Amino acid sequence: MANVVELKVGLHCDECIKKILKAIKKIEDIETYDVDTQLNKVTVTGNVTTEEVIKVLHKIGKQACNWDQQSSY
Repeated sequence: MANVVELKVGLHCDECIKKILKAIKKIEDIETYDVDTQLNKVTVTGNVTTEEVIKVLHKIGKQACNWDQQSSY
């Protein structure tokens, strides 16, 4: 069964978005992904955990947290 991971991520420029997309695409077992630049929201669907996606984003220097936590970036 697929998990839906929704994260709040700082999406400041096109380069940030490209880096994030490149990193997300490398995660195994993802089915879909979406980056909403207006909400600063990244959604990943597949056989992944929230922790896995956050770890990948941290590796490229991006802060990320659960969408439910709603801290400001």
